[in-house]
Amino acid sequence: MKKFTSEPLLEITTWIQEALKTSTSLSFIVPDPDQENNRSFKAWVNLAELHFCKLLIPKPIDENFIQLTFQKLNQESSFHSASVKNKEEKYGTNSIFFDINKNEEPTFLHAYKKALEAVKVEKRKHILNLGINKGDEFELIQQLIETETFDNINFTGIDHSQTALNHAKKRFPKDNVQFFQQDINTIKELQLQKSDLIISIGTLQSPSINYKPFLMSLVQEHLTYDGAFILGFPNSRWIDGELIYGAKAPNYPYSEMSLLYNDVIFAKKYLQQKKFRVTITGREYIFLTATRIGL
Repeated sequence: MKKFTSEPLLEITTWIQEALKTSTSLSFIVPDPDQENNRSFKAWVNLAELHFCKLLIPKPIDENFIQLTFQKLNQESSFHSASVKNKEEKYGTNSIFFDINKNEEPTFLHAYKKALEAVKVEKRKHILNLGINKGDEFELIQQLIETETFDNINFTGIDHSQTALNHAKKRFPKDNVQFFQQDINTIKELQLQKSDLIISIGTLQSPSINYKPFLMSLVQEHLTYDGAFILGFPNSRWIDGELIYGAKAPNYPYSEMSLLYNDVIFAKKYLQQKKFRVTITGREYIFLTATRIGL
């Protein structure tokens, strides 16, 4: 079994890259990360992710070394590449996406929680979520605030997957929570009351949405004057159940984030022109949070 002691990281990552060409699982021995001056465990976690691998639980070899195993992720097991006959159910209950729980990912949870705190979610009266799927975004709000406060907020979730919405309705059997099966491009047909918080995470970047005019219409037609925005832009991919950092752009074999940054900066500049205070946070998901200046 390959053993590393003090080799440079470039030599190690090159060896891993070559070895993974002919193997789906790779074990090797490295200095114990708990010992001073050795590479941290986080470094090995990051290295595994960069090679599209899962790092299995390390095994001690002796007091100075441990065995690491990189298990290659199945890149075909991704909702990004999955083909479905019914496009409305690409993210439905039978999809790979449906099994994902973003709220259990530390970096997502931290950024989304901070965004909800920044908009003072407990003081909102009408919250609209575009692309609600099975209701995870509402679940975290429910966990963060008092039950009585939650029950006094009107929640509206819109999604094109009826099976996901059926699941969401079972999770929130409350009179103040309603769900609509609708293409969000035709949201006007629902004739909804204006909301004082609009949330959309990983939805507005869909190829079926004309992003810039749609975002402007949300501000002008669906948000109250004192309203706020939380927009989540994926800077990641879900592969074999793992959240992998870095947006994947067409025609690039590696992460390329120009389109992501273009969308984020457009939203920031537009909302600032409309007198919003805008912050950008997050990592695997970039969160843009906007609140009206002076309120």
